[in-house]
Amino acid sequence: MAASQKVIITCAVTGSVHTPTMSPYLPLTPDEIATQAVDAAEAGASILHLHARNPEDGSPTPDPDVYMQFLPRIKQQTDAIVNITTGGGHGMSLEERLAGPLVASPEMCSLNMGSMNFGLFPILDKMKEFKYEWERNHLEMTRDFIFRNTFKDIEGILEILGEGHGTRFEFECYDVGHLYNLAHFVDRGLVKPPFLVQTIFGILGGIGADHKNLMHMRDIANQLFGDDYQWSILAAGRHQLPFVTMGAIMGGNVRVGLEDSLYAGKGKLAKSNAEQVTIIRSIMENLSLEIATPTEAREMLALKGGDMVKF
Repeated sequence: MAASQKVIITCAVTGSVHTPTMSPYLPLTPDEIATQAVDAAEAGASILHLHARNPEDGSPTPDPDVYMQFLPRIKQQTDAIVNITTGGGHGMSLEERLAGPLVASPEMCSLNMGSMNFGLFPILDKMKEFKYEWERNHLEMTRDFIFRNTFKDIEGILEILGEGHGTRFEFECYDVGHLYNLAHFVDRGLVKPPFLVQTIFGILGGIGADHKNLMHMRDIANQLFGDDYQWSILAAGRHQLPFVTMGAIMGGNVRVGLEDSLYAGKGKLAKSNAEQVTIIRSIMENLSLEIATPTEAREMLALKGGDMVKF
């Protein structure tokens, strides 16, 4: 892994996994997403990973018009790097998932490195009442759902967004095989260093949140990519803070945010994304690790710059 003098904090602001009933603090409207994103950046996040939601009921949406209700506000109020999802939400077609990024032409997009099961349905064992009926269906459908990103899909995204827009990627690796999928594209010259590898733990369908898996994923990434990549860690739910702390000690960058976990400690709902960023920043600084500014993160990841986006 490339030597990193400073730690990049990514904040995943809203995502498409959690639903309105799960937390009153989950940002749903464009105004809430913009406000929480800016606050997270002010708290120390250099990268803001963003999804869009239907302002009426909080359901995930790929609508570029909704993105454009909050992206310009974020750009106007902060220098943070905007990273738009290409994963979208469950059941969206590839064309729908790319609609927002193709209009916005951001500095970064996320890119899931393979097709996979993505099980959210166990949450139904704990939740019986929902504010909106779509929430129940959203969780239940993952019992018989495969998130699709074939090699053709990935190659197309790299070509359309990467070559066509100069966008670079947060390569989301949910299992060891995803690292080898990424290596395939690196070997073909379709992914060029330096690149950000986001190793993800604790999703049902991906690699489990076991500390041995964290070390294994790091070892394989080092073996495959050497000094050509920046490593980052995220873990779902209660595993978030312990895992990202351990990863940072091992030399990694970190990702937090209400997409990945709704909590700011055992049994305590986080009241904002900024609260999670503040917690992890304090941990990093107490470990004598310096936090990268957006300018430093751009240099570390060789991004095109905020003046080259279309919002």
